[in-house]
Amino acid sequence: MAKIVFGMNQSLDGYVDHEKFAPGPGLFRHWIEHVSGLAGSVYGRRMYEIMSCWDEDRPEWTPELRNFAAAWRRQPKWVVSRSLRSVGPNATLVDGDLEATIRGLKTRLEGEIAVSGPDLARSLTDLGLIDEYRLYLHPVVLGRGTPFFAGPRPPLRLVASDLMDESTIRLTYVPACSGNSTAS
Repeated sequence: MAKIVFGMNQSLDGYVDHEKFAPGPGLFRHWIEHVSGLAGSVYGRRMYEIMSCWDEDRPEWTPELRNFAAAWRRQPKWVVSRSLRSVGPNATLVDGDLEATIRGLKTRLEGEIAVSGPDLARSLTDLGLIDEYRLYLHPVVLGRGTPFFAGPRPPLRLVASDLMDESTIRLTYVPACSGNSTAS
C-alpha cells in the first residue's frame, strides 16, 4: 500500500513560494533523489502548471536541472482539475471522485505518492488521506503568500527532524491519530 506524502519548501512564517526562494545545491540533490524514488505524484492544477516546465528541454539547464527533469518526466502524475481539458506526457487528468481516485492509488501502488499543492493537500487532509507531512523550513520570512496549510492545521505528531543543508531543516509529521510511530 502506498503512502501519501505532502511536502514542500516553505518560509519560517509558513508560506510556499517557488519564486521567492529556491533550494540550494544540496537540497536540490535531495529533491532529485526524492522525485526519482516516487511511485508518482498528485498535483493540483496550479502546481502542475508551475511544474510542467520540466517537460521542456532548455539548453541553459545545468546537469542537475536536467537530472530533475528526467526524474519528473519518468514518474506517473495525476492532475486534479475541473478546468483543464488535457495534461502533458505521463500524466492523467482527474476530474471525478478525488477520494476514490486517491484511495485506489494507495491500494494499487507501493512506495510514496507525493501531493503537490496546498489546496489539494487541504482536500486530501479533510478526507483523512495524507499519511505524512514534510515541512522543509528555509530561513526566509515572506510575510504573506500561499500558506503551506491551506486550512486549519490538522493535529500532528512530530516523528523526525533532519538538517537538509546548511540552512534548511525538514520536519516530518504524521496525523496525531495515526498508528505510525516512526517516519520512513
